[in-house]
Amino acid sequence: MKIKILIFGLLLCSVTVTAQTKVEKVIPTRASGDGVTYSLPLTSFIVNVEVIKVTVKAGPYYRYAERYLGIKDVATEDIVYYELGKATLVNRGVPDPDNVYKIEFKQKTVAPFAYLTPDGLLCSINEQYVPEGQEQEVNIEKSKANIPSPTSVYTEELLMAGSVARQAEVAAKQIYHLRESRTDILTGDADNLPPDGEAMKIVISKLEEQEKALTRLFTGSETRETSWFDVSILPEDELEHEVLFRFSSKLGILDADDLGGEPVYMNLTALERVPELDPKEAEKKAKLLKGVVYNVPGKARVEIIRNNKTLIKKDVPFVQFGIQETLAPVLMEDKKQPIKVIFYPETGAIKHITK
Repeated sequence: MKIKILIFGLLLCSVTVTAQTKVEKVIPTRASGDGVTYSLPLTSFIVNVEVIKVTVKAGPYYRYAERYLGIKDVATEDIVYYELGKATLVNRGVPDPDNVYKIEFKQKTVAPFAYLTPDGLLCSINEQYVPEGQEQEVNIEKSKANIPSPTSVYTEELLMAGSVARQAEVAAKQIYHLRESRTDILTGDADNLPPDGEAMKIVISKLEEQEKALTRLFTGSETRETSWFDVSILPEDELEHEVLFRFSSKLGILDADDLGGEPVYMNLTALERVPELDPKEAEKKAKLLKGVVYNVPGKARVEIIRNNKTLIKKDVPFVQFGIQETLAPVLMEDKKQPIKVIFYPETGAIKHITK
Protein backbone atom coordinates (compact mmCIF):
# COMPACT_ATOMS: atom_id res chain seq x y z
CA MET A 1 0.00 0.00 0.00
CA LYS A 2 1.42 3.38 -1.00
CA ILE A 3 1.11 6.16 1.53
CA LYS A 4 2.79 9.56 1.46
CA ILE A 5 3.57 11.04 4.85
CA LEU A 6 5.22 14.45 5.24
CA ILE A 7 5.98 16.33 8.43
CA PHE A 8 6.37 20.11 8.53
CA GLY A 9 7.13 22.08 11.69
CA LEU A 10 6.62 25.72 12.57
CA LEU A 11 7.66 27.50 15.73
CA LEU A 12 5.46 30.50 16.47
CA CYS A 13 6.69 33.13 18.90
CA SER A 14 4.61 36.28 19.24
CA VAL A 15 3.49 36.23 15.61
CA THR A 16 0.21 36.21 13.69
CA VAL A 17 -0.25 33.75 10.85
CA THR A 18 -2.94 34.27 8.23
CA ALA A 19 -4.03 31.19 6.31
CA GLN A 20 -6.02 31.77 3.12
CA THR A 21 -7.29 29.56 0.32
CA LYS A 22 -6.37 31.12 -3.01
CA VAL A 23 -8.81 30.80 -5.90
CA GLU A 24 -8.29 31.97 -9.48
CA LYS A 25 -10.91 32.99 -12.02
CA VAL A 26 -10.49 31.36 -15.43
CA ILE A 27 -12.38 32.51 -18.54
CA PRO A 28 -12.28 30.29 -21.65
CA THR A 29 -10.46 31.75 -24.66
CA ARG A 30 -9.85 30.62 -28.18
CA ALA A 31 -6.27 29.80 -27.22
CA SER A 32 -7.57 27.34 -24.66
CA GLY A 33 -10.08 25.90 -27.10
CA ASP A 34 -13.04 27.57 -25.37
CA GLY A 35 -12.65 25.31 -22.38
CA VAL A 36 -11.21 25.09 -18.89
CA THR A 37 -9.06 22.16 -17.78
CA TYR A 38 -9.37 21.05 -14.17
CA SER A 39 -8.48 18.15 -11.89
CA LEU A 40 -10.65 16.22 -9.52
CA PRO A 41 -9.07 15.78 -6.09
CA LEU A 42 -7.98 12.80 -4.09
CA THR A 43 -8.52 13.00 -0.35
CA SER A 44 -5.43 13.62 1.73
CA PHE A 45 -5.33 14.47 5.41
CA ILE A 46 -3.29 16.99 7.31
CA VAL A 47 -2.96 16.30 11.02
CA ASN A 48 -1.92 19.48 12.82
CA VAL A 49 -0.17 18.73 16.10
CA GLU A 50 0.75 21.09 18.92
CA VAL A 51 4.10 20.39 20.59
CA ILE A 52 5.23 22.29 23.68
CA LYS A 53 8.92 22.54 24.54
CA VAL A 54 9.39 23.02 28.28
CA THR A 55 12.73 24.36 29.50
CA VAL A 56 13.31 24.14 33.26
CA LYS A 57 16.18 25.94 34.97
CA ALA A 58 17.08 25.04 38.56
CA GLY A 59 17.51 27.92 41.01
CA PRO A 60 20.94 28.39 42.62
CA TYR A 61 19.43 27.97 46.11
CA TYR A 62 17.19 24.95 45.42
CA ARG A 63 18.83 22.98 48.26
CA TYR A 64 17.49 25.51 50.77
CA ALA A 65 13.93 25.90 49.42
CA GLU A 66 12.38 23.63 52.05
CA ARG A 67 14.52 24.92 54.95
CA TYR A 68 13.81 28.63 54.42
CA LEU A 69 10.55 28.74 52.44
CA GLY A 70 8.90 25.40 53.22
CA ILE A 71 8.73 24.50 49.51
CA LYS A 72 9.47 20.85 48.70
CA ASP A 73 8.74 20.39 45.01
CA VAL A 74 11.40 22.44 43.20
CA ALA A 75 13.61 21.93 40.15
CA THR A 76 16.94 20.39 41.15
CA GLU A 77 18.54 20.33 37.68
CA ASP A 78 18.23 21.96 34.26
CA ILE A 79 16.03 19.86 31.97
CA VAL A 80 14.26 20.15 28.62
CA TYR A 81 11.25 18.02 27.72
CA TYR A 82 8.35 18.02 25.26
CA GLU A 83 4.60 17.69 25.68
CA LEU A 84 2.11 16.69 22.99
CA GLY A 85 -0.79 19.14 22.96
CA LYS A 86 -3.89 19.48 20.80
CA ALA A 87 -4.33 17.74 17.44
CA THR A 88 -6.70 18.67 14.60
CA LEU A 89 -7.58 16.96 11.32
CA VAL A 90 -8.09 18.75 7.99
CA ASN A 91 -9.46 17.12 4.85
CA ARG A 92 -7.27 18.43 2.03
CA GLY A 93 -7.81 17.73 -1.65
CA VAL A 94 -4.81 17.09 -3.92
CA PRO A 95 -5.03 16.88 -7.72
CA ASP A 96 -5.58 13.39 -9.07
CA PRO A 97 -3.43 12.97 -12.22
CA ASP A 98 -5.74 10.20 -13.39
CA ASN A 99 -8.84 12.41 -13.31
CA VAL A 100 -8.17 15.54 -15.37
CA TYR A 101 -11.07 16.94 -17.41
CA LYS A 102 -11.98 19.85 -19.62
CA ILE A 103 -15.13 21.96 -19.43
CA GLU A 104 -16.05 22.99 -22.97
CA PHE A 105 -18.28 26.05 -23.13
CA LYS A 106 -20.24 26.53 -26.33
CA GLN A 107 -20.60 29.92 -27.93
CA LYS A 108 -24.22 30.35 -26.93
CA THR A 109 -23.55 30.00 -23.21
CA VAL A 110 -23.64 33.31 -21.36
CA ALA A 111 -20.31 34.71 -20.06
CA PRO A 112 -18.91 31.32 -19.06
CA PHE A 113 -16.17 31.23 -16.45
CA ALA A 114 -14.88 28.99 -13.72
CA TYR A 115 -12.99 29.41 -10.47
CA LEU A 116 -10.03 27.10 -9.85
CA THR A 117 -7.49 26.74 -7.10
CA PRO A 118 -3.88 27.40 -8.21
CA ASP A 119 -3.29 23.64 -8.52
CA GLY A 120 -6.33 23.26 -10.79
CA LEU A 121 -9.11 22.01 -8.51
CA LEU A 122 -12.60 23.12 -9.54
CA CYS A 123 -14.40 25.51 -7.16
CA SER A 124 -17.33 26.88 -9.17
CA ILE A 125 -18.84 27.44 -12.61
CA ASN A 126 -20.55 30.71 -13.56
CA GLU A 127 -20.56 31.74 -9.91
CA GLN A 128 -18.07 33.68 -7.81
CA TYR A 129 -16.37 31.46 -5.26
CA VAL A 130 -15.41 32.67 -1.78
CA PRO A 131 -13.65 30.07 0.38
CA GLU A 132 -15.22 29.29 3.72
CA GLY A 133 -13.12 30.45 6.66
CA GLN A 134 -11.03 32.49 4.21
CA GLU A 135 -8.76 33.89 6.87
CA GLN A 136 -7.62 32.26 10.06
CA GLU A 137 -5.42 34.08 12.52
CA VAL A 138 -3.28 32.18 14.97
CA ASN A 139 -1.62 33.98 17.85
CA ILE A 140 0.89 31.95 19.81
CA GLU A 141 3.44 33.49 22.11
CA LYS A 142 6.54 32.19 23.74
CA SER A 143 5.49 31.84 27.36
CA LYS A 144 7.73 33.74 29.69
CA ALA A 145 7.14 34.95 33.21
CA ASN A 146 6.81 38.74 33.18
CA ILE A 147 9.02 39.26 36.18
CA PRO A 148 12.44 40.88 36.66
CA SER A 149 15.69 38.95 36.73
CA PRO A 150 16.71 37.82 40.24
CA THR A 151 19.93 39.80 39.89
CA SER A 152 17.90 43.01 39.59
CA VAL A 153 16.71 42.63 43.21
CA TYR A 154 20.02 41.63 44.78
CA THR A 155 20.76 43.77 47.81
CA GLU A 156 24.22 44.71 49.05
CA GLU A 157 23.88 42.23 51.92
CA LEU A 158 23.03 39.43 49.48
CA LEU A 159 25.94 40.28 47.20
CA MET A 160 28.36 40.43 50.14
CA ALA A 161 27.28 37.06 51.59
CA GLY A 162 30.27 34.76 51.57
CA SER A 163 28.65 31.37 50.92
CA VAL A 164 25.70 29.95 49.02
CA ALA A 165 24.05 28.97 52.29
CA ARG A 166 24.39 32.52 53.60
CA GLN A 167 23.08 33.96 50.30
CA ALA A 168 20.02 31.71 50.50
CA GLU A 169 19.35 32.85 54.07
CA VAL A 170 19.59 36.53 53.10
CA ALA A 171 17.35 36.02 50.03
CA ALA A 172 14.74 34.27 52.18
CA LYS A 173 14.77 37.19 54.64
CA GLN A 174 14.21 39.58 51.72
CA ILE A 175 11.21 37.52 50.59
CA TYR A 176 9.64 37.64 54.07
CA HIS A 177 10.34 41.36 54.29
CA LEU A 178 8.56 41.94 50.97
CA ARG A 179 5.58 39.92 52.17
CA GLU A 180 5.39 41.92 55.40
CA SER A 181 5.57 45.20 53.47
CA ARG A 182 2.73 44.10 51.21
CA THR A 183 0.62 43.04 54.18
CA ASP A 184 1.25 46.35 55.99
CA ILE A 185 0.11 48.32 52.94
CA LEU A 186 -3.01 46.21 52.48
CA THR A 187 -3.95 46.50 56.19
CA GLY A 188 -3.06 50.19 56.41
CA ASP A 189 -0.27 49.64 58.98
CA ALA A 190 2.55 50.99 56.78
CA ASP A 191 4.18 54.28 57.82
CA ASN A 192 3.98 55.73 54.29
CA LEU A 193 0.86 54.55 52.51
CA PRO A 194 0.34 55.18 48.75
CA PRO A 195 -1.76 58.33 48.15
CA ASP A 196 -4.57 56.57 46.22
CA GLY A 197 -5.89 53.23 45.04
CA GLU A 198 -4.07 53.30 41.69
CA ALA A 199 -0.74 54.05 43.35
CA MET A 200 -1.39 51.20 45.80
CA LYS A 201 -1.93 48.76 42.92
CA ILE A 202 1.39 49.78 41.36
CA VAL A 203 3.29 49.43 44.64
CA ILE A 204 1.73 46.05 45.41
CA SER A 205 2.50 44.85 41.87
CA LYS A 206 6.16 45.83 42.20
CA LEU A 207 6.47 44.09 45.56
CA GLU A 208 4.95 40.90 44.10
CA GLU A 209 7.31 41.01 41.10
CA GLN A 210 10.32 41.32 43.38
CA GLU A 211 9.10 38.46 45.55
CA LYS A 212 8.63 36.21 42.50
CA ALA A 213 12.08 37.05 41.20
CA LEU A 214 13.70 36.12 44.52
CA THR A 215 11.56 33.00 44.90
CA ARG A 216 12.83 31.77 41.53
CA LEU A 217 16.30 31.58 43.10
CA PHE A 218 14.89 28.68 45.15
CA THR A 219 12.21 27.13 42.93
CA GLY A 220 13.79 27.68 39.51
CA SER A 221 12.10 28.89 36.31
CA GLU A 222 10.12 27.37 33.47
CA THR A 223 9.79 28.53 29.84
CA ARG A 224 7.25 27.00 27.41
CA GLU A 225 7.54 27.34 23.63
CA THR A 226 4.75 26.17 21.31
CA SER A 227 5.39 24.64 17.89
CA TRP A 228 2.87 23.34 15.34
CA PHE A 229 3.63 20.41 13.07
CA ASP A 230 1.68 19.38 9.97
CA VAL A 231 1.71 15.68 9.19
CA SER A 232 0.34 14.99 5.69
CA ILE A 233 -0.86 11.57 4.54
CA LEU A 234 -2.45 10.41 1.28
CA PRO A 235 -4.12 7.02 1.90
CA GLU A 236 -5.19 4.81 -0.96
CA ASP A 237 -7.42 2.53 1.10
CA GLU A 238 -8.29 1.58 4.67
CA LEU A 239 -5.55 1.80 7.30
CA GLU A 240 -5.13 -0.09 10.55
CA HIS A 241 -2.54 1.04 13.08
CA GLU A 242 -0.58 2.96 10.45
CA VAL A 243 2.27 4.82 12.16
CA LEU A 244 1.56 8.46 11.37
CA PHE A 245 4.55 9.87 13.29
CA ARG A 246 6.41 9.24 16.52
CA PHE A 247 6.72 11.36 19.64
CA SER A 248 9.46 11.54 22.25
CA SER A 249 9.34 13.54 25.48
CA LYS A 250 13.08 14.14 24.97
CA LEU A 251 13.12 14.91 21.22
CA GLY A 252 9.58 15.97 20.27
CA ILE A 253 8.01 15.03 16.89
CA LEU A 254 9.88 12.34 14.94
CA ASP A 255 9.40 10.65 11.57
CA ALA A 256 7.34 7.47 11.46
CA ASP A 257 10.44 5.32 10.91
CA ASP A 258 12.47 6.89 13.74
CA LEU A 259 12.37 4.39 16.60
CA GLY A 260 13.49 7.04 19.10
CA GLY A 261 9.86 7.84 19.95
CA GLU A 262 6.56 6.15 20.71
CA PRO A 263 4.22 5.66 17.72
CA VAL A 264 1.11 7.71 17.06
CA TYR A 265 -1.25 5.62 14.95
CA MET A 266 -3.90 6.37 12.35
CA ASN A 267 -6.89 4.14 11.60
CA LEU A 268 -9.01 4.73 8.50
CA THR A 269 -12.22 2.71 8.21
CA ALA A 270 -14.71 2.77 5.33
CA LEU A 271 -18.24 3.69 6.40
CA GLU A 272 -19.68 4.19 2.89
CA ARG A 273 -17.87 2.73 -0.11
CA VAL A 274 -18.97 2.41 -3.73
CA PRO A 275 -18.19 -1.14 -4.98
CA GLU A 276 -15.29 -1.29 -7.43
CA LEU A 277 -16.24 -1.86 -11.08
CA ASP A 278 -14.67 -4.61 -13.11
CA PRO A 279 -12.47 -3.42 -16.03
CA LYS A 280 -15.23 -3.68 -18.66
CA GLU A 281 -17.75 -1.79 -16.54
CA ALA A 282 -15.15 0.85 -15.70
CA GLU A 283 -14.35 1.35 -19.38
CA LYS A 284 -18.02 1.64 -20.24
CA LYS A 285 -18.64 4.18 -17.49
CA ALA A 286 -15.62 6.26 -18.59
CA LYS A 287 -17.17 6.61 -22.04
CA LEU A 288 -20.36 7.93 -20.46
CA LEU A 289 -18.59 10.68 -18.53
CA LYS A 290 -19.55 13.52 -20.86
CA GLY A 291 -20.05 16.98 -19.41
CA VAL A 292 -18.76 18.35 -16.13
CA VAL A 293 -17.36 15.44 -14.15
CA TYR A 294 -17.52 15.66 -10.36
CA ASN A 295 -16.90 13.39 -7.39
CA VAL A 296 -19.46 11.67 -5.21
CA PRO A 297 -17.27 10.83 -2.20
CA GLY A 298 -17.67 7.87 0.06
CA LYS A 299 -17.36 8.21 3.83
CA ALA A 300 -14.62 7.19 6.24
CA ARG A 301 -13.89 7.26 9.94
CA VAL A 302 -10.48 8.56 10.97
CA GLU A 303 -8.94 7.86 14.37
CA ILE A 304 -5.60 9.16 15.67
CA ILE A 305 -4.40 7.14 18.65
CA ARG A 306 -1.52 7.47 21.12
CA ASN A 307 -0.95 5.08 24.03
CA ASN A 308 -4.45 3.63 23.50
CA LYS A 309 -5.88 7.14 23.93
CA THR A 310 -7.89 8.63 21.08
CA LEU A 311 -6.63 12.09 20.10
CA ILE A 312 -9.00 12.49 17.13
CA LYS A 313 -12.08 10.57 16.02
CA LYS A 314 -13.90 12.03 13.05
CA ASP A 315 -16.18 10.91 10.20
CA VAL A 316 -15.17 12.57 6.92
CA PRO A 317 -15.97 12.43 3.19
CA PHE A 318 -13.37 10.31 1.40
CA VAL A 319 -13.01 10.54 -2.37
CA GLN A 320 -11.13 7.25 -2.76
CA PHE A 321 -14.23 5.35 -1.55
CA GLY A 322 -16.53 7.20 -3.96
CA ILE A 323 -17.34 7.49 -7.66
CA GLN A 324 -17.43 10.06 -10.50
CA GLU A 325 -20.65 11.40 -12.00
CA THR A 326 -21.43 14.12 -14.57
CA LEU A 327 -23.62 17.15 -15.00
CA ALA A 328 -25.49 16.85 -18.28
CA PRO A 329 -24.06 19.21 -20.96
CA VAL A 330 -27.57 20.51 -21.70
CA LEU A 331 -27.56 22.24 -18.31
CA MET A 332 -24.80 24.55 -19.56
CA GLU A 333 -26.66 25.58 -22.70
CA ASP A 334 -29.59 27.51 -21.24
CA LYS A 335 -28.94 31.02 -22.57
CA LYS A 336 -31.62 32.68 -20.43
CA GLN A 337 -30.80 30.93 -17.16
CA PRO A 338 -27.18 29.71 -17.18
CA ILE A 339 -26.51 27.14 -14.52
CA LYS A 340 -24.36 28.12 -11.53
CA VAL A 341 -22.52 25.42 -9.61
CA ILE A 342 -20.49 25.56 -6.41
CA PHE A 343 -18.18 22.63 -5.58
CA TYR A 344 -16.25 21.56 -2.52
CA PRO A 345 -12.69 21.86 -3.88
CA GLU A 346 -11.32 19.53 -1.19
CA THR A 347 -13.56 16.68 -2.40
CA GLY A 348 -14.77 17.67 -5.87
CA ALA A 349 -18.39 17.16 -4.78
CA ILE A 350 -21.26 19.51 -5.63
CA LYS A 351 -22.21 21.91 -2.86
CA HIS A 352 -25.21 23.48 -4.58
CA ILE A 353 -26.65 24.27 -8.04
CA THR A 354 -28.69 27.35 -8.93
CA LYS A 355 -29.92 29.15 -12.04
